[in-house]
Amino acid sequence: MASHWEKLISGIGGFVAILCVFWVTAQFEQSQNLHSFLVASFGATAVLLFAAPSASLSQPWNVVGGHVVSALIGVSIYQLLPDAVWGAAIAVGLSITAMYYLRCLHPPGGASAAIPFLTSGVIEAYGYEYVFMPIGLGAVLMVFIAVLFNYPFVYRRYPAVLSKKTPRNQLNELDDDYGNISHADLVYALSEIDTYVDISEEELLRIYELATGRKHPNLKK
Repeated sequence: MASHWEKLISGIGGFVAILCVFWVTAQFEQSQNLHSFLVASFGATAVLLFAAPSASLSQPWNVVGGHVVSALIGVSIYQLLPDAVWGAAIAVGLSITAMYYLRCLHPPGGASAAIPFLTSGVIEAYGYEYVFMPIGLGAVLMVFIAVLFNYPFVYRRYPAVLSKKTPRNQLNELDDDYGNISHADLVYALSEIDTYVDISEEELLRIYELATGRKHPNLKK
């Protein structure tokens, strides 16, 4: 539903964020005489921050908390079980559970937990410092860049708390009109948002049913 302009803006945002974060990471590695290492999971984070900035999985606590918690688990499991198969599987599984309980679910965090097992020499070179740099600092930089980059665009300001919302008293005044909303109205409204919305057609129909109390003929039982 996003326009060509929106897709281009998302791509430029991802380019700027990764360029800045990887540059900072490279400078740190050179200053510490560490071997070159770039965090691949930040590429997935960039997709969420710039293509779906309003999504719950893209919010600051999800990004920073998800990466840091997962990285901490990844390093800890590696110290106990440095096996590429079992260790990585346990680390990713535990990171998903931890992110759920800490309410910082962020898909790329799973990759941050697995990186110690998939990239040779990372933990030997960084140890627990991997959690804070490049993971922690990189995640914070990604969020900071997303805030600055998205701010000029009112419809996609980041984080979600900066987006303009309709006051509750105005919503209450419109309660009587909600029964007239059609499925076509919802589809049109989503198209006007001009940003990626992670929702399927069936989920949209389910929302329509719950909001209006009417069963849509295209909704499966």
